[in-house]
Amino acid sequence: MRLHWSLSALLAALSASSGVVVAFAPAAPAGDRAAVGSNSALRQVVAAAGPDVKARQDISLERLRAKDAASHAITKDDLDVVFEDDHIVVVSKPPGVLTVPGKDESNPSLNRAVFERFGSESGRMDKMVVHRLGMDTSGLVVFARTDAALRAMNALFRARKVTRKYEALVCGHVSNDVGSIDYPLMRDYDFPPFMRVSTEDRQRALAGLDAGEVGKKLLEGPKDSLTRYEVLSRESLDGNDVTRLALTSVSGRTHQLNVHCAAIGHPIVGDAVYGYDGEAASNGGLDEIDLPEDRADVGLQRSIAAARQGKPMCVHAKSISFRHPVTKEQLSFESESSF
Repeated sequence: MRLHWSLSALLAALSASSGVVVAFAPAAPAGDRAAVGSNSALRQVVAAAGPDVKARQDISLERLRAKDAASHAITKDDLDVVFEDDHIVVVSKPPGVLTVPGKDESNPSLNRAVFERFGSESGRMDKMVVHRLGMDTSGLVVFARTDAALRAMNALFRARKVTRKYEALVCGHVSNDVGSIDYPLMRDYDFPPFMRVSTEDRQRALAGLDAGEVGKKLLEGPKDSLTRYEVLSRESLDGNDVTRLALTSVSGRTHQLNVHCAAIGHPIVGDAVYGYDGEAASNGGLDEIDLPEDRADVGLQRSIAAARQGKPMCVHAKSISFRHPVTKEQLSFESESSF
């Protein structure tokens, strides 16, 4: 159930729109509109609520830690190994399993299972981690076995020389066969520590928050984020309209695919955070007026959420391509989704 905060009403009274700074392509939202009310007043409201932001964030983080502890157990014998050599391992992660254990190292994780089966040059499981998938996301993950492979893979990711494609089911039928979603992302002080589309008024309001109270991450500037999509098929799931999309995460931001799909009115099926009645802001933080005409209506989203309750989120890291960190051979791997 979403945590409702009285600051939301105050923000709504001070700002009549989201003031989106980057448009969804090809169907742009309403565009920049003048905010109603004083930005200085908005900053004062947010500043006064700083301790409440921290309290809300602590509650959410505690809930997330509890979710991490419920990670499905996975052993070295359970691994679906797609590729292995002396330098790297590529495995397909099932949904419901943490990629890394987090702060509580006793949590079951893919990282631990890979380390126990393959080991690493450093003798440390954390020195194998190249990138991560969310606990609810299934699909391909690369681990490094040597220090040289770890350094080189990190460099490839920083330079965006790793191509990752995802497959997802989203609510409703997406009208355009191909498109791009080009919204910057930021932490949401309304629903910390989750993400939302960054807007001008939200960024200005950050000036009133104290890093000592809410943490530095919440005060980070907007992150340029680009997702490309292609419609694979328009389907029916449990009698409801859904679309199967191929998604390419160009920028690889935290929760990028989830927020971007929600922000075009087509949240990922089974997304309990950014989807219908989720823990984060609905519509990726945008107002209804900013969503495209083909958006999935609330009734459809509610029906899909009810039918999928207790089932995994429908997003899968389907393919990954990169140059081998040591041999320099071009590699490409695929994994079939379970939905």
